Amino acid sequence: MELGLEALDPDSIERSLLVEVEHVPVVSSLAEEWGNVWGFKARPDDLLICTYPKAGTTWMQEIVDMVQHGGDPQTCARAPTHERMPFIDMIPPKPIPSGVDQAVGMPSPRTLKTHLPVQLIPPSFWEQKCKIIYVARNAKDNAVSYFHFHHSGKLLPEPGTWDQFLHNFIAGKVAWGSWFDHVRGWWEAKDRHPILYLFYEGLKETPAREIQKVAQFLGVTLPEPLVNQIVQHTTFESMKENPMTNYSTVPSFILDQSVSHFMRKGTVGDWKDHFTVAQSEWLDEVCARKLGGSGLTFRTQI
Repeated sequence: MELGLEALDPDSIERSLLVEVEHVPVVSSLAEEWGNVWGFKARPDDLLICTYPKAGTTWMQEIVDMVQHGGDPQTCARAPTHERMPFIDMIPPKPIPSGVDQAVGMPSPRTLKTHLPVQLIPPSFWEQKCKIIYVARNAKDNAVSYFHFHHSGKLLPEPGTWDQFLHNFIAGKVAWGSWFDHVRGWWEAKDRHPILYLFYEGLKETPAREIQKVAQFLGVTLPEPLVNQIVQHTTFESMKENPMTNYSTVPSFILDQSVSHFMRKGTVGDWKDHFTVAQSEWLDEVCARKLGGSGLTFRTQI
């Protein structure tokens, strides 16, 4: 079941404009349906996976699914990621159901995905005290990955040149807003809510340790052989070849992977091939200013 994708008219697909919701830029389709997203009814046993776009979302979704299903890859191959774990702030072209509509029809317990900054999370998630897993990625690699994703993702705004995109990224004038506000907002929220805050760089460096953190947070006991199995199943190379995680089931007029693969490099430090020295120093300075005093630090190489 491909969620009505076969009924889409490729000629109807257009790049989005950005519209602000509570001072946060989002794609226009999300702004138009914001009332339905804000009014989303969370359930107490919902798990929410949250990231800034291109910070390891699909990776964490697959890790969580494996942890929840005893490391069984067959169970995790039951459907593509976006069907297993609805993206609640995704408002695709009709007749594809929205992420909210998908989630409403799912039995509990549900695992859901969002890119929303902390202040835009539907209030029911706080009211129901839902567990949330947040993954943060260093700004430089995150910006590069997001730039490439704009080329393949045909529902996102035009990215412009790398220099133009980087200016917009640093100014927070991209979909889902400021990276700085996003990572800091969720960092500060973890002291008030049941939030597991993880780093992309840590997942790359010591995946077994980070997977154990996920299991403990979810109340699951994982023996070491099972952890190793999950590590192998969720390597970048494995996920890039897996049609249930590599988004190859999404038609090219929505996600054109001939332009840039959804699973592109999955490394730490790829930013060095894109940033000039001046750009790198500029972003370092903005990071120091915007994250100062938070205790939040990022590694741009491992």
